[in-house]
Amino acid sequence: MSAEYATFGLAPAMRAGGVLANGDFQVHRDFVDFIVNGRPLLFQLCDLDAVSPLAADIPPAIFTAHVRRLLLEAPAPLRDGRYVIYGCPECEGLECGAVTAVIEKAPDDSDDFIWRDFAWQTAEPADLELNGYHGIGPFRFRGAEYRAALGQLLASEAPQARRRVLLIGPRVALLAKLAAALRTIGIGAEIAADAAGVPPDELRTYGAVAFGRTVTDETRRSVRSAFDRAGVEVAYVDGLAPIVPLLVAQIEYALDRSPQEQRRLTGLAACRDAARLRITSTCRVQLIAYRVDRLSRAHVHEVFDEVLEAGEHRVPLAAKATKGDSYVVARTSTSVLVTPTRPTEAP
Repeated sequence: MSAEYATFGLAPAMRAGGVLANGDFQVHRDFVDFIVNGRPLLFQLCDLDAVSPLAADIPPAIFTAHVRRLLLEAPAPLRDGRYVIYGCPECEGLECGAVTAVIEKAPDDSDDFIWRDFAWQTAEPADLELNGYHGIGPFRFRGAEYRAALGQLLASEAPQARRRVLLIGPRVALLAKLAAALRTIGIGAEIAADAAGVPPDELRTYGAVAFGRTVTDETRRSVRSAFDRAGVEVAYVDGLAPIVPLLVAQIEYALDRSPQEQRRLTGLAACRDAARLRITSTCRVQLIAYRVDRLSRAHVHEVFDEVLEAGEHRVPLAAKATKGDSYVVARTSTSVLVTPTRPTEAP
């Protein structure tokens, strides 16, 4: 099969971490995704929980080595000229499974690069007949465009540092639990009453600021002013309820720096009896409802977990999951959205 020309680009992406309904933790990973013909390549493969080798939390030397491999300036790590395109977000072991492909220079005299023979690989060698992605590729990328995109990664000082969050509020016990949960999934978190006296260089290490519900307007203004003076753009999160998994989901959404048009999950609204969501590619979607009862006790309900096709969907919700002060979290492997439930469905 001849390789057709395709456009090549890069964009920030994330593997959404979080505290799951069963109490397990899922690690947060920031990475750079491959944009082929205007869409993330990850979305074109299947509903895959994976990250590219260009992750933000690996040492700079290893990050650079991965880039040079993609530029064919270093040997292929696998047999038959195969390179890892996406791998396990928890480790780098091939036994967990990885999407691999042959990367080579075009056979003619051009400077083009070709990605071909995509496969799901768990051991050497790859079995293309059994595990090949037969509907994907081959892709032919123009050399100048390909080199320019990857070259920008080498020109930058270093891959993006791991995210950190500043937690502001008087409820130290709740914030301590939230900070512990965030650190468990790979997000740094510190607790403070305000941002007064924090050096600008330290403020620049934060990607988000989360305010507790009881934080005063004066404190909020003071914190925002401190970040403005430091010239730092951060996402501000207003905590919806004192429920740790819900707050983690809010912070995950705030830390998502991927372009809006390249996200899988782009819309979520909920009322007492249904949730409406919009997704851009076929993927597994989980809906979890959280609520606080009259005694301030938190309750969690797993209400949906299925693979959905691209488009808009309406998912029924049980009344017991959404009564009172309630919220719905929608998750895919790369996106998280959070919304409070309304009494009635919008027309």
